[in-house]
Amino acid sequence: MSMQPAAEKQEDIMKLDFNKLQEERIPEFKGGTGETIARMHVDELGKIMYGKLPAGSTIGYHRHETNSEIIFILDGTAKCLYDDGEEHLVKGDCHYCPKGHSHSLINAGKDELVFFAVVPEQ
Repeated sequence: MSMQPAAEKQEDIMKLDFNKLQEERIPEFKGGTGETIARMHVDELGKIMYGKLPAGSTIGYHRHETNSEIIFILDGTAKCLYDDGEEHLVKGDCHYCPKGHSHSLINAGKDELVFFAVVPEQ
């Protein structure tokens, strides 16, 4: 009986290849404008998303009742509205929306906004 090393087995189970996940085009995501282009892994523990917002697109303002969200900007310029505030994000910045808070994501640039988001259920 031939067995793979443990590292190889874990990689098959734990590695997410976003290039192999189906791309979804979601119009007016969370009540936003334009479309969100996403490749997502979703299970009972949460959502992991590689996403893009074309110029002029937004993810609508929404509340995180049962989860939080972490958004890491991979490319482009974004604006987040949150609770009573606003912040500007660029490549390499990370936005955190804790459980019980609200936020939105806006492509604030002329080019596509590319981001990585994790939404763990709590």
